[in-house]
Amino acid sequence: MTYPGRACGIALLITSALLVQSSFSKERVDVAPPALQTSAQSSCNRDRFRIILDVGHTAEEPGAMSARGIPEFAFNFHLAQHIRQQLIDTGFTQTEVLITAGVSFSGLLQRVARVNRMAPDLFLSIHHDSVPEVLLEKWEHAGIQQRFSDRFKGHALFISSENSHFQASLYFARLLGYELQARGLQYASHYTQPFMGKRRRELLDAKVGVYRFDHLLVLRKAQVPAVLLEAGSIVNRDEELELGSRERRAIIGAAVTQAVEAFCSLSPS
Repeated sequence: MTYPGRACGIALLITSALLVQSSFSKERVDVAPPALQTSAQSSCNRDRFRIILDVGHTAEEPGAMSARGIPEFAFNFHLAQHIRQQLIDTGFTQTEVLITAGVSFSGLLQRVARVNRMAPDLFLSIHHDSVPEVLLEKWEHAGIQQRFSDRFKGHALFISSENSHFQASLYFARLLGYELQARGLQYASHYTQPFMGKRRRELLDAKVGVYRFDHLLVLRKAQVPAVLLEAGSIVNRDEELELGSRERRAIIGAAVTQAVEAFCSLSPS
């Protein structure tokens, strides 16, 4: 299926990639704004390209609670599994889902250590979003009081400028952002607002929703290109239902697969 604007978006990003050193230099320099040019020929070796899909949070610390009382960890797990199957079906046979146990800081350290031992070509951490506590309202679902916020929705992409592969991380995040946008999904723009408090982030790409999150351990310490995807807001009652559907997971999986293909085509062997 052809998605409106996808070919244009990928062409824009190909040019951006060509402005970066082909080896994805570790130097922290700015990527120039992309310009429309002819895309490079695909040279992706799918069966050798290794991708780690990280299921955000753990069973012990399951993350945010959805508007209907479902833990974020469950959403993360199901989406990661769906993306994995789509990637495998298109030839990325070395795609693996990473699930860790434990709590708090020790769990994050374990996660990063495993990623670095596995040494993939790309690391994508899967999450689903909430909002600051002060923005949550109360409602009753199935006889149980839950909390929600219908004010905000949309996905977001995060990278760390302290990652040793910052350029490559930014490139993949922008690729994925364009693919999500081409499929009709909009990113969450409220991360730049003062009411986000400690969760306020710098917007690196205002077109496709790539934010800077320097101190997030899994992004900063991963010794590979690393991106975190907040797939959408599970405290938004309408978006929660969409995110739990097979249709939305298929859309996100297709976007990830196309972005991985483009990234693989230009990354070094």
